Formats: sequence, structure tokens, C-alpha cells
Amino acid sequence: MADGYARLTNTPQCVIVHVDVGTQGLGAAVHNASCGRAPVLIFAGLSPYTIEGEYRGSRTEYIHWIQDVPDQKQIVSQYCRYTGEIKRGRNVKQLVNRALSFAKSEPRGPVYLLGAREAMEEDIEPYKLEQEHWKPIELGGLSSKQVQSIAEMLVEAEEPLLITGYSGRNHAAVGALVGLADAVKGLRVLDTGGSDMCFPANHPAWLGLRYGVEESIKTADVILCLDVDVPWIPTQCKPKTSAKIIHIDVDPLKQQMPVFYIPALARYKADAETAIMQITAYITSKLSAKIESKVFADRWTTLQEKHTARLDLIKSQAKSGEDGTFACSYLMSEIRKALPQDTIWAVEAVTNTAFVADQIQATLPGSWINCGGGGLGWSGGGALGIKLASDVLAGGKGKGKFVCQVVGDGTYLFSVPGSVYWIAQRYEIPVLTIVLNNKGWNAPRKSLLLVHPDGAGSKATNEDLNISFAPTPDYPGIAKAASGGKCWTGVAGTVEELAKLLPEARKAVESGECAVLEAQLEGPEGKFGGGRAVTVG
Repeated sequence: MADGYARLTNTPQCVIVHVDVGTQGLGAAVHNASCGRAPVLIFAGLSPYTIEGEYRGSRTEYIHWIQDVPDQKQIVSQYCRYTGEIKRGRNVKQLVNRALSFAKSEPRGPVYLLGAREAMEEDIEPYKLEQEHWKPIELGGLSSKQVQSIAEMLVEAEEPLLITGYSGRNHAAVGALVGLADAVKGLRVLDTGGSDMCFPANHPAWLGLRYGVEESIKTADVILCLDVDVPWIPTQCKPKTSAKIIHIDVDPLKQQMPVFYIPALARYKADAETAIMQITAYITSKLSAKIESKVFADRWTTLQEKHTARLDLIKSQAKSGEDGTFACSYLMSEIRKALPQDTIWAVEAVTNTAFVADQIQATLPGSWINCGGGGLGWSGGGALGIKLASDVLAGGKGKGKFVCQVVGDGTYLFSVPGSVYWIAQRYEIPVLTIVLNNKGWNAPRKSLLLVHPDGAGSKATNEDLNISFAPTPDYPGIAKAASGGKCWTGVAGTVEELAKLLPEARKAVESGECAVLEAQLEGPEGKFGGGRAVTVG
């Protein structure tokens, strides 16, 4: 929840856990907050370090010995921007502010503080700090020479491409990218991260969301990588050797990745919005004659035609089966039409993510939020945090935007739905959850086929590979039980059932209840997706 709230607002949230075991219980959540750049402060207790009553707070329970470990912060330190121990009470505010300075500075992320009970029990005199002295580090833009070089490179390119991943975390950066794409007609924009809505689908330059695999990467002669972790996957897709590549990022070295490099001519640590606005301003003021030429007008016409063709292709994929069943594309097309236009999507669809993104076609900054990491189970609590944040931003409970979680069946189980829907009921946080039931884990099969497309595993069934969920759990029933019977639930395996249940689910959420709709892909039994779902980027 704290992660989801922080994603939408960029305002740090605090999580309190119990010593080493509570820290371990965070598990993949810390990985997700780190990869997703969510500013979260984690505070954990520490087993008392005195035994005989030397200080108030000395050990009083059996468990204080069992939970005393050599270095508790090492459990999460490699995922955190900062870790520290509160050793005495008199400088506790300075340590908290220092931790928050790291959490709020780019690249944002989780920080971890811990303190033993003796320190927490210490009596201190009330004091305050001047908070204006504890602001985050702000990144600047590019130098004038850097701006000129990049601008000229983009304008002179025949097939310029911009690849981004999380620039949209700053909602204002979306508009800045639109301004650049409007200026350099023919520039295309590819989202390869999916953690935030970075570029609107209704713009002709939109190439959609793909995880490092897209034909434009292979043909581009100039590529600008902007706030992106994995612009392409070299074993599957990579730029041509003559391509000129520039990398602008809040973390161009990827300091928490032991192995990372791309063949960039230059790398700049800069704020995306600022840098893009600088480049656009230079192009429109210094290179106006070039971008107003017939060459660019023709490129704009071609770009619009290709965009229309792309949208037509996406629309053609949203077809139901002759037997009345449906796959992910049709499902998401109908959901998109059934929900408010300003819905916020909390997406954790794993191998179906590209299909979900194609059909949703997000256009509003902050309207698409994905995990950004690899720890499945983020979207359950994440969606609740996003809804809480949206309500607060709008002025109170129930005033925020509609929030829809789209989650795979295995990932739904990882999200600990028993806790998610009890919390949703307890604190009256209404969200709509769509569970994509394809009766198993698609991701392991995809990974297998990418390495051994013709191996023995390619001929094995899901049951043979132990990735089948048959017989599938009652996914909505879990939420119903956890909420004390209050959560609206439904199961749709046919077009007719989907058409009937979607309006009911929306009505339930808008009336203040959570809703969980299980969508049985390709039939009531919930079958493995297969086909393009196996190899799409």
C-alpha cells in the first residue's frame, strides 16, 4: 500500500515492521520499491542489546534472544538507497530526515532505519528541525553544447527513436515528450518499462509498450534512451551497429545493477523533463527551417498512417471466439469501454502486459502504474495505496479516481488476497480487481521457449512442467471470505457473462465496495494463453 501511494504522489510513505522477521516478511516488496523507484521509509525494531536491565527497554521476553541477528540491515541493504541505525534518541529527527533525503532524491527508492528498544525508550527534550534544510537533491538539465549535439542528431536522423521506461513518474515529463514529438515529426516513442504512463497512445509517435523487443529498435539510426533500465534485449533485438545512441537518465550507470551497458556515444545524468524541454526549445528556435520542411511534413503523414494502422491492428485483435469465449485482448477492450476514461490502472499482468497496454491505450499522466520490478504480488496492496492517494489528492474519501487492478492468476495468489481484501473492507478502499485466469503460470513456459524452443519442455504439458493451476482456485471466493462476505464477486467465461457482470462490478465499486471479477481466458475452464503470448516482448 505504501508503495502504491508513493508511486502516484512521489510523496514518501512509512512502513513499520517487527525486527528481523518483519524485515524478511517484506521480501519482494523491497525489490519492487527499489526497481520501481518508490520513496518508502521502512522502520524496524532491533532486539534489545542489554540483558540485565541496564537500560529501560532491556530484554524481557524469550524471543529477544532468538531475533538477535549479526547485521539486520543487511537483509535489505542492497535494495535500499540508505540504511542506518538510530542509536540514541537525541538525534532521531536528523537520522529520519537523512533517510528521507535519500528516498526523495533521484533515483528515488526505499530506505531502511532500525533501532533497539533501549534507544526508543530514551527520554529526550522536545525539539524541532528546520525542514527547509532537508530537501531532496534536485537534478539539473544539460549543458548548452549537450543540448545542441542531441538536438542536431535528432533532426538530422532519418529514423529517430526515443525509448523510455519510467520518465512518466514525473507527470509533467509526459507533456514535455509530446512537445518533442510534435517538433521532430517522424520521431517515434517506445515504452519498454511499463512502470508509468510515459507517452499518450493517441499521439502518432506512440509505439506502445514492449519489453525490449520492437522492430523500430533494429531500424533506427538515432536512439535517445530516456530514464530506461532495459531499452532492448540484445539476444532478442538490438540496434544496428551504425545507430547513434544517447542515454539521459537519473541513474545512467545503473549503480545497483552489477551488469549493465549499452553502446551509447554519451551518457548524461539529468532530469528528463528539463532535458527534453531544453532539446525541444533548441530545435524549435534554432532548427525551425529544417523541421518545417517538406521532408518532415511527409514524415508526419507517414507516421499518422502507421499509427492508424497500428490502432486498427490492435482493434482487430479484440475479437471473441466463435463459441462465445474471449482472450485477453477482447477482455481488456470491453473493460476499457466499461470503465471511466480517467481510470487509474494498476497492472501486473506479467506475460499479458503488452496486450493489456495495447487495449487500454492510456493517455493521461499517472493513469497507468505497473510494478517496475520482478517481485510478483505488488498490485494487490499497490492498488489500495493508489486509491488512497487518489482520494487524498482529490480532497477526501470517495472523491478520487476509479482504480482497476489487472492481475494474473498466479500473481493474484502472490499478493496475499486474504490480507488485501480484509484491509480493503476494514478501511473502505473500493477497487476493481480483474483476475486473468489462464489456469497457470505462463512466464516459466515463455522463459523455457526463449532458450530451448524445440527442447523436450516445448512438448510438455503445463501439468508436466508443474505450472498448471488445475483445478483452479476460487479466486473471487478468497476475496469474498476475506472481506466477511462484503466484496462483490463474479466469474465470466463467456462474452455474455462478461457483458452482464462488468456493469455490476463498476456499480459495486462506485457504491464503495471492492469487486473481484475472475475472467476465464479462452473458456470457462481457464486455459493456458499460448500463441503470441509466449514470445511477445
